[in-house]
Amino acid sequence: MNFHQKPITFVSHVHLKVEDLIRSVQFYKEVVGFTILEQTKTLAKLTADGKNTLLTIEQPEDVLPQQGRTTGLYHFAILLPKRSDLADFVYHCVERGIRLGSSDHLVSEALYFHDPDGNGIEVYTDRDPSTWIWQDQQVKMAVDPLDFEDLLKQGSRHGWKGLPKDTVMGHIHLHVADLATTEEFYRQGLGFEVVERFSDQALFISTGKYHHHIGLNTWNGVGAPRPVRNSVGLKCYTIKYPDKATLQKVATNLKAIGAKVDVKEGKLITEDPSGNQIILSI
Repeated sequence: MNFHQKPITFVSHVHLKVEDLIRSVQFYKEVVGFTILEQTKTLAKLTADGKNTLLTIEQPEDVLPQQGRTTGLYHFAILLPKRSDLADFVYHCVERGIRLGSSDHLVSEALYFHDPDGNGIEVYTDRDPSTWIWQDQQVKMAVDPLDFEDLLKQGSRHGWKGLPKDTVMGHIHLHVADLATTEEFYRQGLGFEVVERFSDQALFISTGKYHHHIGLNTWNGVGAPRPVRNSVGLKCYTIKYPDKATLQKVATNLKAIGAKVDVKEGKLITEDPSGNQIILSI
């Protein structure tokens, strides 16, 4: 099953702020494997298939370095189509001297690293959904060691050639200030379901029985402040809904819980209780 196309609701795009656009474009091309769809002096739109923008990076005027212990981006996650793609990416990172974190989450196998500004990145592949373990509407996930020996056996003959065209934005994981108000916003407002809870520190939410389209945590502290507007980090991200009727219902639900909804250039824009800005689209 494809968890990143209609009728599923999913995260389709992430927009980051960086200190040095030229440096970041080089990193995202040469290390991560994106290609440029469009570029100006202050902004670049990056793609895997040559058509759809998965990641936008922007250098704001008077940009400030990343702030510590605020709400905002924990990481965004790039989902590769096949396990062999992940193996090829490991070889590629080793050749380029990129330091990687890693984990076997049972539902997926994941690599972790940062861009030059400290923005968190995950690159992962999903295990077959038929192997995911569900109990009482909750999916079992873990943070186990990744079996690199077994993974690297899957490397392809041609090696890493950049992001495959079927690559998608798999999920986003955010630092928030409070889980209770955040859960209300994402469940009652945006229409997601909680599919995993990590103690009282993190929530994982999705639609269509995916393991998670959005992760939410208070690891930067309950009551963590918002970052300043022009600091490095997340500018916004996009949630794609299946149709106009669903989007209109979401707008109504957001207003019912007191969330602000604006219209800009034909798009609905809201923000969660921690100030993470979200574009709602179809």
